[in-house]
Amino acid sequence: MNISKSDMKILLKSQQGELDVVLMYQALAKVVKDENDAATFRKLAAEEGHHASVFHRLTQENLKPKKTLAFFMPILYKLIGKKRLYPKIVKGEYKAYENYAPVAEKFPEIESVKEDEKRHGDIVASLL
Repeated sequence: MNISKSDMKILLKSQQGELDVVLMYQALAKVVKDENDAATFRKLAAEEGHHASVFHRLTQENLKPKKTLAFFMPILYKLIGKKRLYPKIVKGEYKAYENYAPVAEKFPEIESVKEDEKRHGDIVASLL
């Protein structure tokens, strides 16, 4: 399959984002006070890992997750608490949903990833 440069850029950025949030959710699962939240974040981390593999099949690039979110989000959780942090995570998930819309039209395998992002936003919102 021939992927245009602009699509490849979006796919790689998406793959990187998925890898980064795997670490973020794993890190949050270790610090959150509520065990239900922790279990939810572990489940979301696993799903985001699956998303990264969907993008990997398209890009054929091996990317390394960046630890930035995994480092800062637990600190933010401790500083501002879940009531202020979770809505930011929800917003990020909904943003991913919007960002994946154009590429999901060209690459049908991304459609379920896109829908998962919306569901993830709903799930994190429901923890509040």
